[in-house]
Amino acid sequence: MPKTALVVDDVAFARKVIKEILTAAKYTVVGEAATGDEAIAMYKKLSPSFVTMDVVMPVRGGIEATRKILEEDKDARIIMISAMGHEQLLMEAINAGARDYILKPFAAEDLVRAVDKLMADADEDPIISQAKGVTHGA
Repeated sequence: MPKTALVVDDVAFARKVIKEILTAAKYTVVGEAATGDEAIAMYKKLSPSFVTMDVVMPVRGGIEATRKILEEDKDARIIMISAMGHEQLLMEAINAGARDYILKPFAAEDLVRAVDKLMADADEDPIISQAKGVTHGA
């Protein structure tokens, strides 16, 4: 079963670049959204394997959209992407439930590495994953 992605960013060019990177890495982009509200609606409709979510967007930002998606699906896998590297923003994103945080500009391999890790963790048996967390103190 192909791994599917929802790409969320208010900048069309950023969505295009992320989509090209993910497609080249053999992920299937099933949807794109420009706002947090669109992201929430599309997530419900498409049930993607993972989401790349911009932090700062008009109307509803990425952190708020992440919280809302996770209220609906506690297993949602979301990677935040932002040009803003403030520690407080990073902590807010992680506390909202984001699994990773990537700073713009980023190299294609950084995004692919983060997504590959996210999907490998998702494919792992939950018991093994839990045991690793205990072993590694996570």
